Amino acid sequence: MQIHSKLPQVGTTIFTVMSALANEFKAINLSQGFPNYPCDPKLIDLVYKYMKTGMNQYAPMPGFLPLNQILSQKIQKLYQSEFNPQTEITICPGATEAIFSTIMAFIHPGDEVIVIEPAYDSYIPAILLAGGTPLTYALSGPDWKMDWSELDNRISERTKMIIVNTPHNPLGTIFSEEDMKSLSQIVLKHDLLVLSDEVYEHLILNESEKHHSVLKYPELRSRSLAVYSFGKTLHATGWKLGYVVADEKLMFEFRKVHQFNVFSVNTPMQAAIAEYLEDETVYLNLPSFFQKKRDLFLDLTKNSSFQMTPSAGTYFQIADYSEISEEADIDFTKRITKEFGIATIPLSSFYSTKINQKYIRFCFAKTDETLEAAAEKINTIL
Repeated sequence: MQIHSKLPQVGTTIFTVMSALANEFKAINLSQGFPNYPCDPKLIDLVYKYMKTGMNQYAPMPGFLPLNQILSQKIQKLYQSEFNPQTEITICPGATEAIFSTIMAFIHPGDEVIVIEPAYDSYIPAILLAGGTPLTYALSGPDWKMDWSELDNRISERTKMIIVNTPHNPLGTIFSEEDMKSLSQIVLKHDLLVLSDEVYEHLILNESEKHHSVLKYPELRSRSLAVYSFGKTLHATGWKLGYVVADEKLMFEFRKVHQFNVFSVNTPMQAAIAEYLEDETVYLNLPSFFQKKRDLFLDLTKNSSFQMTPSAGTYFQIADYSEISEEADIDFTKRITKEFGIATIPLSSFYSTKINQKYIRFCFAKTDETLEAAAEKINTIL
């Protein structure tokens, strides 16, 4: 039987490659974006409590209502926008499923979708599987600023959606209020949908900054689907839980796909998270927690040969290695994994076209001991 791949260009991801290389050479792994410290034992105890009470069968397709309700309250407080917990919030098995189902629900063959690169690697495959065409817009260092007028000029009558990501993985940048105004103008001018990847919403690393969600802008609220991650918020990426928020008309279409994709999500974990989030400090304290880790990492590596502009959001730090090597970033990352025992991610892996920029990404969601050990190795790379 001859198999015709629907994704012929897709192979093993760079994250799998670098983690395998890290294991092979016993390197410190700052490549994949997950913490190496445990989540709150209280949260684990809550999951166990709800498993013991018998909450082990299917949850409702939209989600466990008390969780949806507390999320609705959270959104109202943070973004001053009201969403019906029954019709405008859906719990998903991770943000990636929410992204995939959103694209499948709204993109038809021939539709264009704007992808701002560097970009999370699930966006383009989902667009291709839906029969859509990615319309990529590439950002460049060292400032990574959007030129909204240039982007505007690329949009055609076939363009149906734009995907935005703030705080941004892998860059660690955040959209300003001016960015959101420019986004609003483009979206209204061209009648676009917005898929807003906001999984790092609580990881704003400077006290003077804040997260600008599409949910708090009325002109964006009615045409946006915003995606969030409990894994990033609760230090539990392996739980694969997230949610999507959207106007009822958009959510109605989203759920048509979601219900035949996964239908429902882990019941005892939803119940546990609902109770856990009653204490709002668990997410309000995240900025200071990760700012300390970023600042520690930057201080420990300040005498290295890498150039780093402090990350403004997420738990990733971009590093410029142009003063160290002229190697392509994939070659450089593989070499330092083997020779210096430190695994990172090359920035080019977040682009669909070949680039020649000398940047790599470090993850600092690690214990202080791990960051200290990693910094010792980083400082020897010359």
